[in-house]
Amino acid sequence: MLRKQPHLKVLVTLLACGLSMAAQAATPSLSLDGFGTLGAVYSDEARADHTSSIFAARGAGYSSDWSAEVDSRLGLQLSAEVTPRLSGVVQAISEQRYDGSYQPTIEWANLKYHVTPDLSVRAGRLMLPVFMNAEYRKVGYALPWVRTPQEVYSSIPISNIDGVDISYRFRLGEVNNTLRATYGQTTGKFPYIDQNGERATGAAVAREGFTLGNNLEWQNLRLFTAYTHYRLSIEELTPFFDIYRAFGPDGEAIADRYDMNDKRFDVFSLGANYDTGNWFVMGEWTQSSSRTFVGDSRGWYITHGYRLGSITPYVTYARHSKRSPTSVAGLSQPGTEVLDATLNYFTAYQDSQTRFSLGARWDFARGMNLKAQIDHIDLDAGSNGYLTNRNPAFEPGGSVNLFSLALDFVF
Repeated sequence: MLRKQPHLKVLVTLLACGLSMAAQAATPSLSLDGFGTLGAVYSDEARADHTSSIFAARGAGYSSDWSAEVDSRLGLQLSAEVTPRLSGVVQAISEQRYDGSYQPTIEWANLKYHVTPDLSVRAGRLMLPVFMNAEYRKVGYALPWVRTPQEVYSSIPISNIDGVDISYRFRLGEVNNTLRATYGQTTGKFPYIDQNGERATGAAVAREGFTLGNNLEWQNLRLFTAYTHYRLSIEELTPFFDIYRAFGPDGEAIADRYDMNDKRFDVFSLGANYDTGNWFVMGEWTQSSSRTFVGDSRGWYITHGYRLGSITPYVTYARHSKRSPTSVAGLSQPGTEVLDATLNYFTAYQDSQTRFSLGARWDFARGMNLKAQIDHIDLDAGSNGYLTNRNPAFEPGGSVNLFSLALDFVF
């Protein structure tokens, strides 16, 4: 859902100019780092795909029993410290895109200025701090799982934003607290199946994106909370709701209630992680709301892991559920049966599911690990879960089993 290319050249140019001007007064210190994942996923659901996100074109299941495209990615990050107060970063990632290609995209491209040692301002393409592991959600080596739990992280699948942020850190005894405010916008593309059953590409615009997040660390405990607001528009849906508007005030009321034209979304997130070094327990909870056909939803997960030398077994339980009605009356007039049925198809869409995961991580070498993970997913009655590319034979509900292998590395 993210067409960021129109901003890309501008951001990179501004970053380069900023670093160039600053470099006239000092020689920057440069560092190049990288990360990546080589993954393979098997799904026993042959009528729909399990994908990494809604932006991916293919996955495991319907497209192929085994897929190396779900989790595999490669990232490079160039960091520059120009002065003790000014720094910049550019991060590029190659992973499966909406069109099935692996064309690298710019994940981050920003300048950071320290007003004081504890107060900083950044501008450019930024990490979106909406979840506890948002900064590392694409760095498999930094995560205990093969991939972040969809039940929480898919509520805001975007990982960056074009804009500005302000971060303030303060300490109180052993407590370190960081408060961050982020503002900006993002646009993008996503794949979908149109009414003729053909693959198509949709465009969306998310603007007025504002996130206020707080991260507190005390000894072995980390607490995280964030509130996010944005306005979302999907142009492909406008013609459908314009038909309702042609039916006068009653139709306009339905369109205003359920369309996706500059509609407000609000998301509230909580997270906690307690890590003794030998074992850890972590979890997150999120709730999103909107006056659209998407409605309101809630998701959460909890993970427990125990480190046995270089091997860390872990278990995860997660749940996502829709919290709003899945059917509406529509106009209920003669001749609007198909129109109302289509609207109910939209509102009835559910990604409600429960997941049980069992996995293990083996840190067999410096900067490398190997993970194996089994997921059992129970779809609610009438729910498609997070499965995509569903063929006509797919029936909502039921269950899906996944087996994943991933080699994570950093350098």
